[in-house]
Amino acid sequence: MNLLIAATTPIFIIIIYFYIKDKYEKESKRILGLTFLLGAVVSIIVTTVLYTFFDLFMPLPDDYSIWQQFVKAFFVVALIEEFSKYIVVRYFAQTRNGYNEPYDGIIYAVMVSMGFAAVENLMYVLQGGMEVALLRAVTAVPAHAMFAVIMGYFMGKAKFSNNRIKWNLIGLLGAILFHGSYDFFLFIGFIPGISIGAFISLIIGIILSKRAIKAHQNISHFKP
Repeated sequence: MNLLIAATTPIFIIIIYFYIKDKYEKESKRILGLTFLLGAVVSIIVTTVLYTFFDLFMPLPDDYSIWQQFVKAFFVVALIEEFSKYIVVRYFAQTRNGYNEPYDGIIYAVMVSMGFAAVENLMYVLQGGMEVALLRAVTAVPAHAMFAVIMGYFMGKAKFSNNRIKWNLIGLLGAILFHGSYDFFLFIGFIPGISIGAFISLIIGIILSKRAIKAHQNISHFKP
C-alpha cells in the first residue's frame, strides 16, 4: 500500500497543479478523468504494440554504442511513447467542444501523459521499491508532465489555427525532442558525469513549460 501511494502521489499532485492553472474556464472533471484513463490504457497498449514490433523487426544489439543509444532514445522510446500520447490528444481531446481555449491543449496533454506515467511508475516502483519511487517523483514523473506541456502548447495553438496539421506535428516533435534528450543522457550514463545532461534538459523544459502555461493563460478567450 505504501508503494502504491508513493507511486501515485506525484501523479495527482501534478494533475491538481495543472487543474488549478486552468484559471478561466475549467474542463469537466469527468472528461479529464476519462482522458487520464485513455492515457493509461490506450497509450500503454499502443506503446506495447510498437515496442513489440520494433523488437521483432528492428532489434538493437545488446552492446549499445553511443549512436545506438541515441537511436534508442529518440527514435524508439521518445517517438513511440509521445506518439502514443499524441493519438489520444489529437483524436479524443482535440475533437471535443470543450477544447475551447489554447490552455486546453496543455491540460489534456498532461492528463494523457499522467495516465501513461501512472502505469509506468507503478511498474517501476513495485519492482524497485521506495527508493525508486522517491527518485522518479522528482525526475521521470515531472519529465512526463514537461513533455506533455511542450506538446500541449502547440496542440492548443493548432485548434485555433488555419494550419492545424503543422502545429500538431510541431507539438509532437517538440515532445519527442525533449523526451529523447532527457533519455539519451540517462542511457549513456556509462560516461562519467554525463547524466547531468538529463537534469539540465529537464530544468530547461520546466522553465519553458512555465512560460507556455502563462502564455496560454494570457490569451484565453475567457479571460476577463
